[in-house]
Amino acid sequence: MTDMDPATLADLTALRRDFHAHPELGFEEERTSAIVAERLAAAGIEVTRGLGGTGVVGTLRRGSGNRAVLLRADMDALAMPEETGLDYASTVPGKMHACGHDGHTVMLLGAAEALAKDGEFFGTVHFVFQPAEEGRGGGAKMVADGFFEQFPVDAAYGLHNMPGLDLGVVAAVEGPQLASSDSWEVRFRGVGSHGAKPHQGRDAVTAAGVFLAQVHGIVAREVDPLEPAVISACALEAGSFQALNVIPDTVRIGGTARAYSTAVRDQLEEAIGRHARGVAAGYGIAAEYEFRRRIPPVVNAAEPVALAQDAVRKRMGEDLLRTAFPPSTAGDDFAEFGTRVPGAYVWLGMGETRVNGQHHNTNYDFNDACIPYGVAFWRAVVEEELA
Repeated sequence: MTDMDPATLADLTALRRDFHAHPELGFEEERTSAIVAERLAAAGIEVTRGLGGTGVVGTLRRGSGNRAVLLRADMDALAMPEETGLDYASTVPGKMHACGHDGHTVMLLGAAEALAKDGEFFGTVHFVFQPAEEGRGGGAKMVADGFFEQFPVDAAYGLHNMPGLDLGVVAAVEGPQLASSDSWEVRFRGVGSHGAKPHQGRDAVTAAGVFLAQVHGIVAREVDPLEPAVISACALEAGSFQALNVIPDTVRIGGTARAYSTAVRDQLEEAIGRHARGVAAGYGIAAEYEFRRRIPPVVNAAEPVALAQDAVRKRMGEDLLRTAFPPSTAGDDFAEFGTRVPGAYVWLGMGETRVNGQHHNTNYDFNDACIPYGVAFWRAVVEEELA
């Protein structure tokens, strides 16, 4: 089932490279979504545009089946330069497809076209082309715009390429796959003073240093060691290198927090704030704290995972299935769909990576040899789900 007509593969490869050369950031995918909508319509698939701004949903119905499923691909690129030197490298400075969403889009589109042509299923498939996965909240925006009211579904499926996993292998695993992705920010407000007279002020810089030492100990000393979690400080603003004799009155620190469970997510939010306020109190200054919940964890449900595994076994081959694979502390707002209905998020092996070609690297490129496998997986899931 992983065989693909050479002309079809050439067409989808050319389209993928076209998307790669014309990357668009979250909620800016005007060109990409227009091409997707045009091809869906040409295949005879009902097209809905506008959910999440630039989102596209293609709907295909067959027979009398009353079950409906959604298949989701993300379309957006990243705000970073490309250094691959490829003939089809990004033509837009400061933007590139460094995570393979160009490939995700093409594989789902190819599957939609194939299923519209000769798919054997009974029910409804919603092909969801989502904007703004890379931290801009596209999944949440599609839901807020009424996705589930307009397209009620019984299950949700997502797919992401994985460099280093054997080419074409599908890893479908029950349980946590991706962590929650939240942001936090602390502002320490003290009293500025001359650097030679610190006693005349309240030093927010020293307080911030103590806080940084403490906050990175939360996971090691407060979280159950059997519960994975991450806290990282990633941004720091204070003072001026043009005024190195001035202790500033304000220090701003921000970072990320990751967890696989709601309980640990809540624990991280409470602990970061507690440490910030405790340090501030010790130094006689104020602390302002904000924890922004961005993306829930992706936790695969048993039933759709089992179905995806069966689909691979029966229609792609046992040798292309992995039922064990380590979770990632990255995040993906597929969770906005997979927390509302039973969901399964799988990894598709991309084979050996380019040198320094992991996700979000300036030398990353999607492997077009994956396309037939991704199309085959999507088709297999639909024909297994809606048999």
